[in-house]
Amino acid sequence: MTKIRFSSPVALIGAVALVLGAGVASAQEARDPAYAAARAAGQVGEQRDGYLGVVGSQSAAVQAMVRDLNNKRRAIYTEKASGKGTIEEYAFATACRLISQTSPGEKYQAPDGSWQTRTGAAPQRDPRCP
Repeated sequence: MTKIRFSSPVALIGAVALVLGAGVASAQEARDPAYAAARAAGQVGEQRDGYLGVVGSQSAAVQAMVRDLNNKRRAIYTEKASGKGTIEEYAFATACRLISQTSPGEKYQAPDGSWQTRTGAAPQRDPRCP
């Protein structure tokens, strides 16, 4: 049997997040029509830290929705990271997965912090992503 060794805690957390499915795109995010509309319109996007970001100047309602969803994500990260690493490491590993799962036309944050619109090509991801 081959043992896998991880060179960093981020790689370990990333592997655990991928194996567990990370469960972060909560059922509410998937079902909320306001979230789906804001995402499709490019008003919100996946940040490189595992949280949603508001792209440009948006309404107070969009900002409140993002804040609420990020609070829920943080609660999930806190639960899932317990005993496996830090919340930030778990959130980063989840960001790698969520950015890779964006669809063409959706916004995501590139490694340099700029907002990009996903094309048919793979998104730009942090080189530390598993």
